[in-house]
Amino acid sequence: MSYYSIQNIKLTDLANQFGTPLYVYDADKIIEKISILRDSFKNVNLKIKYACKANTNLAILKLMRKHGVEIDVVSPEELRLAMMAGYEGSQITFTPSGVSFDEIELAAELGTRINLDNLDVLEKFGQRFGNTKGALIRLKPHVFGGGNEKIMTAHPESKFGISIHQKAEILAIVEKYDMKIIGLHQHTGSDVKNADAFTQAASAILEMAFSFKDLEIIDLGGGFKVAYKDGDIVTDMEEVGEVLSNAFLDFAKKYGRELQLWFEPGKFLVSEAGTFLTTANTVKRDPIKTFVCVNSGLNHLGRPMMYGSYHDIFNASNEDESVQEEYRVVGYICETDTFSWTPEGKQGERLMNKVSSGDIIAMKNAGAYCFSMASQYNSRLLPAEVLVINGEAKLIRRRETFDDIVRNLVSVEI
Repeated sequence: MSYYSIQNIKLTDLANQFGTPLYVYDADKIIEKISILRDSFKNVNLKIKYACKANTNLAILKLMRKHGVEIDVVSPEELRLAMMAGYEGSQITFTPSGVSFDEIELAAELGTRINLDNLDVLEKFGQRFGNTKGALIRLKPHVFGGGNEKIMTAHPESKFGISIHQKAEILAIVEKYDMKIIGLHQHTGSDVKNADAFTQAASAILEMAFSFKDLEIIDLGGGFKVAYKDGDIVTDMEEVGEVLSNAFLDFAKKYGRELQLWFEPGKFLVSEAGTFLTTANTVKRDPIKTFVCVNSGLNHLGRPMMYGSYHDIFNASNEDESVQEEYRVVGYICETDTFSWTPEGKQGERLMNKVSSGDIIAMKNAGAYCFSMASQYNSRLLPAEVLVINGEAKLIRRRETFDDIVRNLVSVEI
């Protein structure tokens, strides 16, 4: 029954109440993931920094803050959203990539912790602030880790971070401006399955850390693998916690002071909390395949088409497993927008309980990088968002209207 409901509220009831397409988030699942991460690193001074690019709804940000999770942002707009959610500057980390120095100055003036990810901004930050403001340096440890090339961020050809092989140049700039470097940061990538990639990256960072005298923070990013289907391989958090905690504590002892260990999980905290509800417009029987055409597309859930990502899909309107068929689940966008990708990253079919027009088709793991990557492609409206918390479904974003699409258009004579 739990598969078809969230906190005892049936998915079909949510669809009837709020309409489809609809993003629904389970607050209990988010709280559970926070606890798992804390329990895995209970022996260190841990700070969890939610990578809010995964999902920036204010209700989600407020839920994170209520449960003691701080926040990582990548743009001035995310920074403003974090402050709207009640975060103070000192609780916010700004981790941009290749942005203008104006954005970094703004973040510094608002009191955030800043990750500097290239030599150019490191130099400018030193010129502008000297040792009056502490900063972190984002390093590239030359480690391959992640479930897809597009989400690997620490390998030699990645745009992210300053290569560890540029250590001499980094130290020269830090010394030139007497900069206060309070932390070192790295992010291996997303969907990292075991401790090996984290350990390799951490070893490279910790080895370099002895060259900095003012460190308070070691930030190892995020990227923990979540479950996309029953029996899926996930990051062994107990193993990762034990291995990295031991390495971190050993480093801190040699470094001579207690430090904070930071992680920046995004998908890990919110992915499994989300379910995306759509309606089957039609069941299209073709001589070769049977298609379920739903009232959404890659404009609302782009991960399958962008990354070949697997999302569990099921018929929330039909719990009878006695009659099942193979369906290719597709969207309404005027472009190929298949939802039913295989675990191997190819378009395919899903075995589902028999589908009829009007049935509610649910897609799991829709809490991360779904609404946040959604668009008005084909001039379609953005869906509503709902948070189920304490057994109650609350609307946390209204569905768009056509007025929202045309709001910023300027009428000119042609």
